[in-house]
Amino acid sequence: MSVTGRIAWAQPPQAVLFDLDGTLADTAGDLGGALNRLRADRGLAPLPLSTLRPYASAGARGLIGVGLDIHPGHPEFDDLRAAFLAHYDVCLAETTALFEGVAELLDALEAQGLQWGVVTNKPHRFTVPVLRGLGLLERSGTNISGDTTAHAKPHPLPLLTGAAELGVPPASVLYVGDDLRDIQAAQAAGMPSAAAGWGYIGHNGEIASWGADVVTAQPLDVLSVLR
Repeated sequence: MSVTGRIAWAQPPQAVLFDLDGTLADTAGDLGGALNRLRADRGLAPLPLSTLRPYASAGARGLIGVGLDIHPGHPEFDDLRAAFLAHYDVCLAETTALFEGVAELLDALEAQGLQWGVVTNKPHRFTVPVLRGLGLLERSGTNISGDTTAHAKPHPLPLLTGAAELGVPPASVLYVGDDLRDIQAAQAAGMPSAAAGWGYIGHNGEIASWGADVVTAQPLDVLSVLR
């Protein structure tokens, strides 16, 4: 196992909140498939998953940006985002699976009496079927989507809402995510943070520069952070 950094817990850890895409689940194949369907609509050849994978945690914004070089504020962006989400709606469970080690991690958390839940920027209409397909919907103590609260990450409100639903103080919750905005949200919420080094790293700088309390190389590393 490999963990960089350490957490000086002000309160004993009681729960773990996870990002979904690139942290709990490898969803890049289905997200990349939706982007390539969008490219096909425009007569463009598909891009390899290796090109798209680092942008998967950034969702429609990141994938449309790398796949079509169109970004928020462009007159076509909103229509393309709607089309991307429509494509994703029909392919969201084709290849998505838990990362290796995640199932064992969740089992261990439950065996230790620690609560866990999901805080993602994924829209609710996609979060629920993905979690259901992974067998996590009924197990997780809270599921906060990108449209559950008035703000999405990097705003702290989704994380604070997740902690409140679990009934634990933010300082006793570890937030684990694979994107810079995950770490920013945790910092703003007063939560210790762990950067998921196994996730979709690469589109927003070196993981060591994000300011996470710890960087974990694999899912089971999270257990050592909670000791």
